[in-house]
Amino acid sequence: MEETQSLWQFAIQQSDKLWSQTWTHIGLTMISLIFAILFALPVGILIARRQKLAGVVLGFAGVMQTIPSIALLGIMIPILGIGPKPAIIALFLYALLPILRNTYTGIKDVNPVVVDAARGMGMSNWQILMKVELPLAFPVLMAGIRTATVINVGVATLAAYIAAGGLGEFIFGGIALNNSNMILAGAIPAALLAIFLDALLSIIQKLSLKKINGIYLLLSFLSILLCSFYLLPTKIGGRLLAGFTPEFMGRQDGYLGLKSVYNLGIQTVVISDAVMYKAAVHNFRMDKDEPA
Repeated sequence: MEETQSLWQFAIQQSDKLWSQTWTHIGLTMISLIFAILFALPVGILIARRQKLAGVVLGFAGVMQTIPSIALLGIMIPILGIGPKPAIIALFLYALLPILRNTYTGIKDVNPVVVDAARGMGMSNWQILMKVELPLAFPVLMAGIRTATVINVGVATLAAYIAAGGLGEFIFGGIALNNSNMILAGAIPAALLAIFLDALLSIIQKLSLKKINGIYLLLSFLSILLCSFYLLPTKIGGRLLAGFTPEFMGRQDGYLGLKSVYNLGIQTVVISDAVMYKAAVHNFRMDKDEPA
């Protein structure tokens, strides 16, 4: 029966879970992106002022970019456990390089003649930064944010590997069950989300300099709003969270059957056998080390 089911039928059947994981995916992407912007923007301005730091900072961000996503997530499990924390930190690290590099490049490419003219008009360093350098560097800076956003949307699919949720749950479940509908149900929304966010940021990037101050406020509001889609369900839905393997989640004799027969309404996440075993061993060792 499952083999003859179309993608559309599968999407309708799993619509609640699909919407929930889409919001989770957006939340993971936006939270990590906000942290990356808040960190990389001032650091990028700093290294543009102090050339000696540029090579070290950009080199570190470049090294973070070369670490495989699965490896980075695996390294963080013993430190932060499983769930959204290691996923957000990993996405934060992957978003640093594009924003840092483009902030640095955008500030450095501002014509020195324009800066000298602004200084000659009596502007302070802060006024020159806010009214001259950042507005002129804005298109380059936004290009870095666009790149970081698309990277984060793609890497966020791997968050499901450590029980952080997201559209990767469908992808990993589909791979485990050899179910192409399940794979496409996760891959297509992720691709459309990356295209939509990139198109939205490209519109902002092309706006005139007079509208930039309002855009900063709009971006902040939208970012907080999108993050709330990830944070609010965890508060409203209670503390009970069940973790199952991809095979159990996608089988009719597994979670789907339990849900249809017993009408289960608990919040669930997909977690691989290896990660579940590693988390259990880690918790067992911590409990064993605690004094009686």
